Amino acid sequence: MSERRAPAPRALLAIPAAVAMVVGVDAGLTLLGVWAPVPSGRLGEAHGLLMVLGFVGTLVALERAVALGTSWGYAAPALLGSGGLTLLVPGGERLGHLLLVAGTAGLCAIYVPLWRRQRDDAVLVTALGAVLALGGAVLVLGGADTALALPWLAGFVVLTIGGERLELARLAMPVGAGTSLVLLGLAVTVGVPAATMWPRVGAGVLGLVILLLVAWLVTYDVARRTLRSSGLPRFAAACMLAGQGWLAVAGGIWLVSGQPADGAAYDALVHAVFLGFTISMIMAHAPSILPAVTRVPLPYRPAMWAPWLLLQASLVLRLWGGDALGSDLAREIGGAGNAVALLLFFVVAAASTVMGPPAPHATAPTRRTAEVAR
Repeated sequence: MSERRAPAPRALLAIPAAVAMVVGVDAGLTLLGVWAPVPSGRLGEAHGLLMVLGFVGTLVALERAVALGTSWGYAAPALLGSGGLTLLVPGGERLGHLLLVAGTAGLCAIYVPLWRRQRDDAVLVTALGAVLALGGAVLVLGGADTALALPWLAGFVVLTIGGERLELARLAMPVGAGTSLVLLGLAVTVGVPAATMWPRVGAGVLGLVILLLVAWLVTYDVARRTLRSSGLPRFAAACMLAGQGWLAVAGGIWLVSGQPADGAAYDALVHAVFLGFTISMIMAHAPSILPAVTRVPLPYRPAMWAPWLLLQASLVLRLWGGDALGSDLAREIGGAGNAVALLLFFVVAAASTVMGPPAPHATAPTRRTAEVAR
């Protein structure tokens, strides 16, 4: 039996991210008007920032700080996590926004030595995503609502995940894939402020660029090939393909509708990007990236398919039945299903970590297969 490893102390910095995720889910249920454990209209207003910067942003900054390997790099996830927690305090919105700006600025600073260490296409693309996160945080600090900052926050997660895909699956990609992704990343970086200034035309251009980025993922990523395998590679491939499909939905909304400020199109856009794309990709990467951050293995188990299937089904119900067809009941049931799927995945992941690696007779994927699956 293998010896259990104690979590690295830096794993404590992920706790605020977990709190932001749980409270953000609760706030989302409040916004939907369905049963929420702690209903609060005030927290509902912070839903977007809690989920994108408090949860995803903290985890991204923590992973980048680990890659950097210096103590000052951990200031970024600490500031982002603190900013998310401060948003929960009555009257703490201003300070929370300041901390989020400082945290995203710290994330940008991390990329400077990372770029100097290795002038890599993947680092450049993810650095562009960090710049967009900083821009979105500054907009909110200046008084903009989350809807105005949406393209900036979406650009952050899209470029971060795109760069991660290039970094993790580079060996299976042809020469030139990185250069084309850098060009697409630059186009997204230009399209985001264009969508802010000219919501109809600029967002249409951004939508076209997003669709081109989806085409890049479909063409160069390995998910279509590893879907035929088994175990973790197959699960990761299914998550990545689903994420690519939801990102294409978001790109189509931007292309056809421009930048919506509210209503069904806004709801569909937000959740296609931040649930369909982002959470699907987090599910795909969690078994490989979280152990690198926490030093605790997260073994794959077939039970992980359950929250993934629930997430996809509930998103279809919410976006098609609720947003496209106008059924409030479908939107509410779909939204509740989204929340359950997200929480269930982290419950399954936590249980898998506690249970440890599967029995020795299970065939583990080769190092090459695991690298490609990520």
